[in-house]
Amino acid sequence: MNRRLLVGVLLIGLHVFIGVTLIPDLALGRFGSVVAWAYLALSAVLMRYGVLVRGSGKAWLAWSGLLAMGIFSSLAIFSLVRAFVLALMSLLGWESPIFAHYSALAVIGAVVAVTLFGLLSARRTARVVERDIALRNLPAALDGFRIVQLSDIHVGPTIKRGYIEAIVRRVNGLSPDLIVITGDLVDGSVADLAEDIAPLAQLSAAYGVYVVTGNHEYYSGAESWIAEFQRLNMRVLLNQHVLLEQGGARLVLAGISDYSAELFNASHRSDPVAAFAGAPAGAPWVLLAHQPRSAKAVLGMGCQLQLSGHTHGGQFWPWMYFVQWQQPWVAGLQRIGEMQVYISRGTGYWGPPLRFGAPSEITHIRLKTPAA
Repeated sequence: MNRRLLVGVLLIGLHVFIGVTLIPDLALGRFGSVVAWAYLALSAVLMRYGVLVRGSGKAWLAWSGLLAMGIFSSLAIFSLVRAFVLALMSLLGWESPIFAHYSALAVIGAVVAVTLFGLLSARRTARVVERDIALRNLPAALDGFRIVQLSDIHVGPTIKRGYIEAIVRRVNGLSPDLIVITGDLVDGSVADLAEDIAPLAQLSAAYGVYVVTGNHEYYSGAESWIAEFQRLNMRVLLNQHVLLEQGGARLVLAGISDYSAELFNASHRSDPVAAFAGAPAGAPWVLLAHQPRSAKAVLGMGCQLQLSGHTHGGQFWPWMYFVQWQQPWVAGLQRIGEMQVYISRGTGYWGPPLRFGAPSEITHIRLKTPAA
Protein backbone atom coordinates (compact mmCIF):
# COMPACT_ATOMS: atom_id res chain seq x y z
CA MET A 1 0.00 0.00 0.00
CA ASN A 2 1.53 3.33 -1.03
CA ARG A 3 1.77 6.27 1.33
CA ARG A 4 -0.99 8.36 -0.28
CA LEU A 5 -3.46 5.49 -0.17
CA LEU A 6 -2.52 4.74 3.43
CA VAL A 7 -3.16 8.36 4.46
CA GLY A 8 -6.49 8.31 2.64
CA VAL A 9 -7.60 5.13 4.39
CA LEU A 10 -6.52 6.55 7.77
CA LEU A 11 -8.45 9.79 7.25
CA ILE A 12 -11.60 8.00 6.15
CA GLY A 13 -11.24 5.61 9.08
CA LEU A 14 -10.96 8.49 11.54
CA HIS A 15 -14.04 10.18 10.06
CA VAL A 16 -15.96 6.93 10.52
CA PHE A 17 -14.61 6.59 14.08
CA ILE A 18 -15.83 10.11 14.93
CA GLY A 19 -19.27 9.32 13.55
CA VAL A 20 -19.63 5.95 15.28
CA THR A 21 -18.40 7.09 18.69
CA LEU A 22 -19.86 10.60 18.81
CA ILE A 23 -23.08 10.91 16.81
CA PRO A 24 -25.23 8.33 18.69
CA ASP A 25 -24.47 9.95 22.07
CA LEU A 26 -25.39 13.43 20.81
CA ALA A 27 -29.06 12.32 20.62
CA LEU A 28 -29.68 14.34 17.45
CA GLY A 29 -32.62 12.30 16.20
CA ARG A 30 -32.80 10.67 12.77
CA PHE A 31 -32.61 13.87 10.71
CA GLY A 32 -29.84 15.38 12.83
CA SER A 33 -27.81 12.18 12.64
CA VAL A 34 -28.12 12.12 8.83
CA VAL A 35 -26.92 15.73 8.68
CA ALA A 36 -23.97 14.93 10.97
CA TRP A 37 -22.93 11.95 8.84
CA ALA A 38 -23.30 14.05 5.69
CA TYR A 39 -20.99 16.68 7.18
CA LEU A 40 -18.35 14.05 7.96
CA ALA A 41 -18.57 12.70 4.40
CA LEU A 42 -18.25 16.24 3.00
CA SER A 43 -15.31 16.92 5.31
CA ALA A 44 -13.42 13.88 3.99
CA VAL A 45 -13.85 15.19 0.43
CA LEU A 46 -13.16 18.87 1.12
CA MET A 47 -9.91 18.27 3.00
CA ARG A 48 -8.25 17.00 -0.17
CA TYR A 49 -9.20 20.10 -2.15
CA GLY A 50 -8.10 22.48 0.59
CA VAL A 51 -4.48 21.41 0.16
CA LEU A 52 -4.45 20.92 -3.62
CA VAL A 53 -6.53 23.80 -4.96
CA ARG A 54 -4.72 26.76 -6.53
CA GLY A 55 -5.89 29.99 -8.13
CA SER A 56 -7.85 32.95 -6.78
CA GLY A 57 -11.05 31.84 -8.51
CA LYS A 58 -11.24 28.83 -6.19
CA ALA A 59 -10.58 30.66 -2.93
CA TRP A 60 -13.90 29.51 -1.46
CA LEU A 61 -12.92 25.88 -2.05
CA ALA A 62 -9.52 26.40 -0.42
CA TRP A 63 -11.09 28.09 2.61
CA SER A 64 -13.75 25.36 2.94
CA GLY A 65 -11.26 22.54 2.66
CA LEU A 66 -8.66 24.00 4.99
CA LEU A 67 -11.22 24.90 7.65
CA ALA A 68 -12.63 21.38 7.35
CA MET A 69 -9.10 20.06 7.92
CA GLY A 70 -8.72 22.12 11.10
CA ILE A 71 -12.14 21.14 12.43
CA PHE A 72 -11.45 17.47 11.66
CA SER A 73 -8.13 17.63 13.52
CA SER A 74 -9.81 18.89 16.68
CA LEU A 75 -12.76 16.51 16.32
CA ALA A 76 -10.42 13.54 15.95
CA ILE A 77 -8.24 14.46 18.93
CA PHE A 78 -11.12 15.21 21.30
CA SER A 79 -13.09 12.15 20.14
CA LEU A 80 -10.09 9.88 20.73
CA VAL A 81 -9.60 11.30 24.23
CA ARG A 82 -13.31 10.89 24.99
CA ALA A 83 -13.35 7.32 23.67
CA PHE A 84 -10.39 6.44 25.88
CA VAL A 85 -12.14 7.88 28.97
CA LEU A 86 -15.37 6.03 28.16
CA ALA A 87 -13.48 2.76 27.62
CA LEU A 88 -11.71 3.18 30.96
CA MET A 89 -15.00 3.92 32.73
CA SER A 90 -16.54 0.82 31.15
CA LEU A 91 -13.67 -1.37 32.38
CA LEU A 92 -14.19 0.01 35.89
CA GLY A 93 -17.95 -0.54 35.72
CA TRP A 94 -18.73 3.17 35.79
CA GLU A 95 -20.75 3.40 32.56
CA SER A 96 -23.12 6.35 32.49
CA PRO A 97 -25.41 7.29 29.56
CA ILE A 98 -25.66 10.80 31.01
CA PHE A 99 -21.89 11.23 31.04
CA ALA A 100 -21.68 9.79 27.51
CA HIS A 101 -24.23 12.38 26.30
CA TYR A 102 -22.70 15.40 28.00
CA SER A 103 -19.14 14.41 27.11
CA ALA A 104 -20.23 14.23 23.45
CA LEU A 105 -21.67 17.74 23.75
CA ALA A 106 -18.43 18.85 25.44
CA VAL A 107 -16.43 17.60 22.44
CA ILE A 108 -18.56 19.68 20.07
CA GLY A 109 -18.26 22.72 22.33
CA ALA A 110 -14.49 22.35 22.57
CA VAL A 111 -14.15 22.01 18.79
CA VAL A 112 -16.23 25.14 18.19
CA ALA A 113 -14.24 27.12 20.78
CA VAL A 114 -10.84 26.01 19.43
CA THR A 115 -11.90 26.71 15.84
CA LEU A 116 -13.28 30.20 16.50
CA PHE A 117 -10.39 31.28 18.73
CA GLY A 118 -7.86 29.67 16.40
CA LEU A 119 -9.30 31.42 13.35
CA LEU A 120 -9.20 34.83 15.02
CA SER A 121 -5.66 34.21 16.25
CA ALA A 122 -4.40 33.09 12.84
CA ARG A 123 -5.99 35.91 10.86
CA ARG A 124 -4.84 38.81 13.04
CA THR A 125 -1.55 40.51 12.19
CA ALA A 126 1.30 38.78 14.01
CA ARG A 127 2.30 40.36 17.31
CA VAL A 128 5.80 41.73 17.85
CA VAL A 129 7.92 39.54 20.14
CA GLU A 130 10.83 41.43 21.70
CA ARG A 131 13.96 39.38 22.31
CA ASP A 132 17.41 40.44 23.55
CA ILE A 133 20.14 37.95 22.58
CA ALA A 134 23.64 38.31 23.98
CA LEU A 135 26.54 37.28 21.73
CA ARG A 136 30.03 36.73 23.08
CA ASN A 137 32.64 39.15 21.72
CA LEU A 138 29.96 41.37 20.19
CA PRO A 139 31.68 44.70 19.41
CA ALA A 140 30.36 47.69 21.33
CA ALA A 141 29.39 49.34 18.04
CA LEU A 142 26.92 46.51 17.39
CA ASP A 143 25.39 46.51 20.88
CA GLY A 144 21.66 47.07 20.30
CA PHE A 145 21.80 46.14 16.60
CA ARG A 146 18.17 45.33 15.72
CA ILE A 147 17.07 42.45 13.53
CA VAL A 148 13.46 41.73 12.59
CA GLN A 149 12.87 38.08 11.75
CA LEU A 150 9.90 36.93 9.68
CA SER A 151 9.33 33.26 8.94
CA ASP A 152 6.79 30.86 7.49
CA ILE A 153 4.43 33.46 6.05
CA HIS A 154 3.01 30.93 3.56
CA VAL A 155 1.42 33.29 1.06
CA GLY A 156 -1.02 31.00 -0.69
CA PRO A 157 -4.65 29.84 -0.75
CA THR A 158 -5.85 31.90 2.25
CA ILE A 159 -2.99 34.37 2.87
CA LYS A 160 -3.26 37.17 0.34
CA ARG A 161 -2.09 40.70 -0.36
CA GLY A 162 -3.95 42.44 2.48
CA TYR A 163 -2.44 40.07 5.05
CA ILE A 164 1.06 40.85 3.72
CA GLU A 165 0.47 44.60 3.64
CA ALA A 166 -0.41 44.54 7.35
CA ILE A 167 2.82 42.65 8.15
CA VAL A 168 4.89 45.14 6.14
CA ARG A 169 3.35 48.11 7.95
CA ARG A 170 4.07 46.58 11.34
CA VAL A 171 7.67 45.68 10.46
CA ASN A 172 8.50 49.05 8.94
CA GLY A 173 7.08 50.73 12.02
CA LEU A 174 9.90 49.11 14.02
CA SER A 175 12.60 50.81 11.85
CA PRO A 176 14.97 47.81 12.13
CA ASP A 177 18.61 47.73 11.13
CA LEU A 178 18.13 44.44 9.29
CA ILE A 179 15.22 42.27 8.15
CA VAL A 180 15.63 38.51 7.67
CA ILE A 181 13.10 35.96 6.41
CA THR A 182 13.85 32.36 7.34
CA GLY A 183 12.00 30.49 4.61
CA ASP A 184 8.56 29.26 3.59
CA LEU A 185 7.30 32.55 2.22
CA VAL A 186 5.01 30.88 -0.32
CA ASP A 187 2.69 27.99 -1.13
CA GLY A 188 2.16 28.16 -4.85
CA SER A 189 3.69 29.35 -8.10
CA VAL A 190 5.02 32.79 -9.00
CA ALA A 191 2.27 33.06 -11.61
CA ASP A 192 -0.45 32.55 -8.98
CA LEU A 193 1.04 34.55 -6.10
CA ALA A 194 3.24 37.35 -7.51
CA GLU A 195 0.56 39.97 -6.89
CA ASP A 196 -0.08 38.81 -3.33
CA ILE A 197 3.58 38.75 -2.28
CA ALA A 198 4.45 42.05 -3.99
CA PRO A 199 4.06 44.23 -0.84
CA LEU A 200 7.19 42.59 0.60
CA ALA A 201 9.14 44.85 -1.77
CA GLN A 202 8.20 47.72 0.56
CA LEU A 203 10.06 46.23 3.55
CA SER A 204 12.64 48.76 4.67
CA ALA A 205 15.77 48.35 6.81
CA ALA A 206 19.11 50.16 6.94
CA TYR A 207 21.03 47.01 5.94
CA GLY A 208 18.39 45.50 3.68
CA VAL A 209 16.27 42.36 3.55
CA TYR A 210 17.74 38.86 3.35
CA VAL A 211 15.99 35.56 2.66
CA VAL A 212 16.77 31.85 2.78
CA THR A 213 14.77 29.09 1.15
CA GLY A 214 12.45 26.81 3.06
CA ASN A 215 11.04 23.45 2.04
CA HIS A 216 7.88 25.04 0.63
CA GLU A 217 9.86 27.11 -1.85
CA TYR A 218 11.08 23.82 -3.29
CA TYR A 219 7.53 22.48 -3.50
CA SER A 220 6.60 25.59 -5.49
CA GLY A 221 9.52 26.06 -7.90
CA ALA A 222 12.49 27.40 -5.95
CA GLU A 223 14.45 28.80 -8.90
CA SER A 224 11.51 30.92 -10.05
CA TRP A 225 10.88 32.14 -6.51
CA ILE A 226 14.52 33.02 -5.92
CA ALA A 227 14.41 35.24 -9.01
CA GLU A 228 11.15 36.81 -7.81
CA PHE A 229 12.50 37.50 -4.31
CA GLN A 230 15.50 39.24 -5.81
CA ARG A 231 13.23 41.29 -8.05
CA LEU A 232 11.41 42.40 -4.89
CA ASN A 233 14.69 43.74 -3.40
CA MET A 234 15.17 40.74 -1.11
CA ARG A 235 18.62 39.17 -1.33
CA VAL A 236 18.66 35.38 -1.23
CA LEU A 237 21.56 33.82 0.69
CA LEU A 238 22.08 30.44 -0.94
CA ASN A 239 24.97 28.91 1.04
CA GLN A 240 26.78 32.23 1.18
CA HIS A 241 27.43 35.16 3.52
CA VAL A 242 27.67 38.93 3.54
CA LEU A 243 29.58 41.32 5.78
CA LEU A 244 27.62 44.10 7.47
CA GLU A 245 29.55 47.01 8.97
CA GLN A 246 28.46 49.50 11.61
CA GLY A 247 30.74 51.96 13.38
CA GLY A 248 33.82 50.10 12.17
CA ALA A 249 32.54 46.77 13.53
CA ARG A 250 31.62 43.85 11.28
CA LEU A 251 28.84 41.25 11.48
CA VAL A 252 28.78 38.10 9.36
CA LEU A 253 25.30 37.20 8.10
CA ALA A 254 25.16 33.81 6.40
CA GLY A 255 22.33 31.78 4.95
CA ILE A 256 21.94 28.16 3.88
CA SER A 257 19.36 26.52 1.67
CA ASP A 258 16.73 24.32 3.27
CA TYR A 259 17.75 21.10 5.00
CA SER A 260 15.87 19.09 2.34
CA ALA A 261 16.88 21.20 -0.69
CA GLU A 262 19.07 18.57 -2.34
CA LEU A 263 16.04 16.28 -2.74
CA PHE A 264 14.71 18.81 -5.25
CA ASN A 265 17.92 20.34 -6.64
CA ALA A 266 21.29 18.69 -5.99
CA SER A 267 23.12 21.99 -6.57
CA HIS A 268 21.18 23.56 -3.68
CA ARG A 269 22.41 21.08 -1.06
CA SER A 270 22.47 22.82 2.33
CA ASP A 271 26.13 23.63 3.01
CA PRO A 272 27.11 25.71 6.07
CA VAL A 273 30.82 25.22 5.29
CA ALA A 274 30.38 26.97 1.95
CA ALA A 275 28.17 29.61 3.59
CA PHE A 276 30.91 30.70 5.99
CA ALA A 277 33.88 30.16 3.67
CA GLY A 278 36.20 33.18 3.95
CA ALA A 279 34.22 34.82 6.76
CA PRO A 280 36.45 36.73 9.23
CA ALA A 281 36.89 34.71 12.42
CA GLY A 282 36.93 37.75 14.69
CA ALA A 283 33.44 38.97 13.75
CA PRO A 284 30.16 37.61 15.22
CA TRP A 285 28.54 35.02 12.94
CA VAL A 286 24.76 34.81 12.51
CA LEU A 287 23.21 32.07 10.35
CA LEU A 288 19.79 31.93 8.70
CA ALA A 289 18.59 28.33 8.38
CA HIS A 290 14.96 27.41 7.81
CA GLN A 291 14.91 24.20 9.87
CA PRO A 292 16.21 24.10 13.47
CA ARG A 293 17.79 20.69 12.89
CA SER A 294 20.39 22.32 10.63
CA ALA A 295 22.12 23.44 13.83
CA LYS A 296 23.89 20.11 14.30
CA ALA A 297 25.84 20.62 11.05
CA VAL A 298 26.99 24.07 12.18
CA LEU A 299 28.40 23.06 15.56
CA GLY A 300 32.07 23.82 16.05
CA MET A 301 32.28 26.25 13.14
CA GLY A 302 32.24 29.38 15.28
CA CYS A 303 28.67 30.46 14.57
CA GLN A 304 27.10 32.14 17.58
CA LEU A 305 23.44 32.45 16.57
CA GLN A 306 21.14 30.55 14.21
CA LEU A 307 17.74 31.96 13.31
CA SER A 308 15.18 29.40 12.16
CA GLY A 309 11.47 28.76 11.68
CA HIS A 310 9.69 25.79 10.09
CA THR A 311 7.95 24.46 13.21
CA HIS A 312 5.20 27.13 13.53
CA GLY A 313 5.50 26.37 17.25
CA GLY A 314 3.11 23.52 16.47
CA GLN A 315 0.52 26.05 15.14
CA PHE A 316 -2.41 24.61 17.06
CA TRP A 317 -2.88 22.16 19.90
CA PRO A 318 -1.79 19.39 20.21
CA TRP A 319 0.62 19.39 17.24
CA MET A 320 3.40 21.14 19.18
CA TYR A 321 3.94 17.82 20.97
CA PHE A 322 4.54 16.01 17.68
CA VAL A 323 6.98 18.54 16.18
CA GLN A 324 9.68 17.19 18.49
CA TRP A 325 9.64 13.91 16.56
CA GLN A 326 11.26 15.74 13.63
CA GLN A 327 12.97 18.82 15.10
CA PRO A 328 15.15 19.21 18.22
CA TRP A 329 13.12 22.21 19.45
CA VAL A 330 9.66 23.67 18.88
CA ALA A 331 10.08 27.40 19.52
CA GLY A 332 11.99 30.11 21.37
CA LEU A 333 15.65 30.59 22.27
CA GLN A 334 17.62 27.38 22.67
CA ARG A 335 21.28 26.45 23.01
CA ILE A 336 23.39 23.69 21.51
CA GLY A 337 27.05 23.70 22.48
CA GLU A 338 28.38 27.24 22.16
CA MET A 339 25.66 28.29 19.71
CA GLN A 340 22.24 29.78 20.39
CA VAL A 341 19.28 28.95 18.16
CA TYR A 342 16.13 31.05 17.99
CA ILE A 343 13.07 29.35 16.47
CA SER A 344 10.23 31.62 15.36
CA ARG A 345 6.65 30.37 15.69
CA GLY A 346 6.07 31.83 12.24
CA THR A 347 4.47 35.01 10.94
CA GLY A 348 1.65 33.35 9.00
CA TYR A 349 0.33 29.79 9.07
CA TRP A 350 0.14 26.71 6.87
CA GLY A 351 -2.95 24.73 5.96
CA PRO A 352 -5.87 25.28 8.36
CA PRO A 353 -6.25 29.02 9.09
CA LEU A 354 -5.97 28.28 12.81
CA ARG A 355 -3.55 29.06 15.64
CA PHE A 356 -4.23 27.79 19.13
CA GLY A 357 -1.54 27.72 21.79
CA ALA A 358 1.13 28.92 19.34
CA PRO A 359 0.59 32.58 18.38
CA SER A 360 2.23 33.96 15.24
CA GLU A 361 5.09 36.40 15.68
CA ILE A 362 7.21 39.13 14.18
CA THR A 363 10.46 38.71 16.11
CA HIS A 364 12.30 41.92 17.06
CA ILE A 365 15.80 40.88 18.11
CA ARG A 366 18.35 43.14 19.77
CA LEU A 367 21.92 41.87 19.76
CA LYS A 368 23.57 42.62 23.09
CA THR A 369 27.03 42.32 24.60
CA PRO A 370 27.05 39.81 27.48
CA ALA A 371 26.45 41.23 30.95
CA ALA A 372 29.62 41.66 32.98
